Amino acid sequence: MDMIELGAQMLQEKLGLDVDPATLQSALSSLLGDGQGNIDIAALTSQFAASGGLGDVVNSWLGDGSNSPISADTIANVLGSNKINDFASQVGTDAGSAAGGLADMIPGLVDQASSGGNLLESAGGLLGAAKSFF
Repeated sequence: MDMIELGAQMLQEKLGLDVDPATLQSALSSLLGDGQGNIDIAALTSQFAASGGLGDVVNSWLGDGSNSPISADTIANVLGSNKINDFASQVGTDAGSAAGGLADMIPGLVDQASSGGNLLESAGGLLGAAKSFF
């Protein structure tokens, strides 16, 4: 299962959305994708780490311990409210629910794609650029 599929499955479970999985995957790809139908976890973690003091939060997602939470407001600030609104309308929910679901999903997705503080090869290799922010 690739990162888009895994993220879509996690979101569908969190939000209880009655939406076609392909639609959810497409919306997630538009929001978090690398333009090639994948989620670039290294770029995503770098984006969060570069956003005002979230380095320790991102490190918790990458590490093997428990994941530090992130708020829906922080998700909207980092990803952009307009993008969250677009994503929400694509999947048939409101922006607050979408941001809340993403706040639950993103730490788990990064956690699944990492081990011992490093991204797994299948998720984009070693952290590289993201590590420079820590």
